[in-house]
Amino acid sequence: MLETLTHCYVISDPQILGGEPIIHGTKTPVRAIVELWRLGVFPEEIPQHLPHLNLAQIFDALSYYSDHQDEITRYIELNRVPDHLVHPAVNR
Repeated sequence: MLETLTHCYVISDPQILGGEPIIHGTKTPVRAIVELWRLGVFPEEIPQHLPHLNLAQIFDALSYYSDHQDEITRYIELNRVPDHLVHPAVNR
């Protein structure tokens, strides 16, 4: 069952990523947007990295994160690639 959350572009669907919050109409998790933002990418630049998203979706995802930081941080941690699996040439 599709569950609409309090944000107009963010939904949770148990059929997609086990119910992790995503952008409606995509399989893009909110955490992907938050991780880019945390790396210093300005919200206005995120569509350059995720061109299927528009600015309203980006800002709604960041707003959702602001309201649900613990939840999204948990998803980020669950999906983190362990350091020993990252090639040494990749800057962390």
